[in-house]
Amino acid sequence: QVQLVESGGGLVHSGGSLRLSCVASRGTFSSYAMGWFRQAPGKEREFVAAISWGSASTYYADSVKARFTISRDNALNTVYLQMNSLKPEDTAVYYCNAARSLGPLRAGKSDYWGQGTQVTVSS
Repeated sequence: QVQLVESGGGLVHSGGSLRLSCVASRGTFSSYAMGWFRQAPGKEREFVAAISWGSASTYYADSVKARFTISRDNALNTVYLQMNSLKPEDTAVYYCNAARSLGPLRAGKSDYWGQGTQVTVSS
């Protein structure tokens, strides 16, 4: 059973940057596709970014393309989300997730989820 713990959230001004981290334990991290979702107050959880097990493939929601970058370090069992040029509409709880393949992960049908980390962008 994979356990995921996110960190790195916080309060930042519009235009600022944050880097989220998600550390996995109790599983073979390198065999999982990893991703990030977010949920704003009153809204449904939405896909943000995903990365394949070997980092060969990455995917982004249109709303974050060119601003966010997903990466992973399999030696450290960690996936990152570098967020630049943040906007108030990026305010949400960000969740890390893991799945055996990218298709289910991107559809939100992941095997494992973290507890989330709050990102707040002030205008």
